[in-house]
Amino acid sequence: MTLITSLLHQSFFAIIPALGFALLFNVPVKALKYCALAGAIGVFVRTLLMHFGISYEMASFLGATTVGFLGVYWAQRLLAHPKIFTVAAVIPMLPGVYAFRSMISLVELNQRGFSVELFTTLVDNLLTATFTIAGLAIGLALPGLLFYRRRAVV
Repeated sequence: MTLITSLLHQSFFAIIPALGFALLFNVPVKALKYCALAGAIGVFVRTLLMHFGISYEMASFLGATTVGFLGVYWAQRLLAHPKIFTVAAVIPMLPGVYAFRSMISLVELNQRGFSVELFTTLVDNLLTATFTIAGLAIGLALPGLLFYRRRAVV
């Protein structure tokens, strides 16, 4: 797959979980298109950055930061809370595969006994999932911390 088709493919299929979770979170109907667009843009940014060699964790952080800034912008423009647009949009970037692989490795360690390969797989996938989730949380909170401060940053 070329870069353009990969970006479009990832972005298009990120719309589905973003819309699904937006409906689950009772987002107003007029904000659904913004949730879908923010989810697609976040995955687009993450996929593009990963193509240029940035790690999965850092690319997810920067994608979540992009979604956070979009949410703050749309919230000021549409007079709504930023979390309406951002929380459902970050869901497609959750590291489900890494968390699943770490759980499977843990179960195999329990069944087969200790092996260095399984333990390495467990630790690698668990750290990737943990740091990605932390990056998503920090990236989502960062724009709100910058724009909604009571005091100056300096």
